[in-house]
Amino acid sequence: MLVSREKLASMIDHTLLQPAADRAAVRKLCSEARANSFGHVCVNPHYVAEVRELIRGSGVGICSVVGFPFGASLPDVKAFEARRAVELGADEVDMVLDLASLKNGEDFAVREDIAGVVKASGVTTKVILETGHLGEDEIRKACAIAMDAGAHFVKTSTGFGPGGATVAHVRLMKSVVHDKLGIKASGGIRSYDAARSMIEAGATRIGTCSGPAIVDGWRH
Repeated sequence: MLVSREKLASMIDHTLLQPAADRAAVRKLCSEARANSFGHVCVNPHYVAEVRELIRGSGVGICSVVGFPFGASLPDVKAFEARRAVELGADEVDMVLDLASLKNGEDFAVREDIAGVVKASGVTTKVILETGHLGEDEIRKACAIAMDAGAHFVKTSTGFGPGGATVAHVRLMKSVVHDKLGIKASGGIRSYDAARSMIEAGATRIGTCSGPAIVDGWRH
């Protein structure tokens, strides 16, 4: 096997980001995370405080999202959102890249947007590139800017954009960041085989709503 069952579970960010998700769905997410010892649950800021109580004492972490899903919020708004998410209980944040500035060649603005969230949150910060919107050169540039801005991970997708994680994009991201940043593959990963292919390509974290199915696939 590529990794142990325990290692695989620890790499999973068990995710629920649908805008209409209700409390029953959040409780189910947290119950599954506890039962499988997933590394984190990932929820919208609205539910962070509630999730903090649901997973208390479990060892499962809390990730929340910033500027989600478009990355088009103003930098000071993103920084405020990140800070508030941490105050409510998040120990990681996934922010969406300022795609418009990247497309416009405004690299400094992209860097400052990321750096502002890193500074404001004070916790592990992942930068969602939304690779389905980007060409290969843009992915390389975005990875380099994220490194320079002090981010801790680059992440493929929100799950709400065009396409999800691909092995080719994960490999491309790995070729830029090497071991300097983690890589979170997210978007459309629903089976053990899919997760394994992403890990083999260089992913160090898996964002998915199918965590139980993935670890069940490992067992079989």
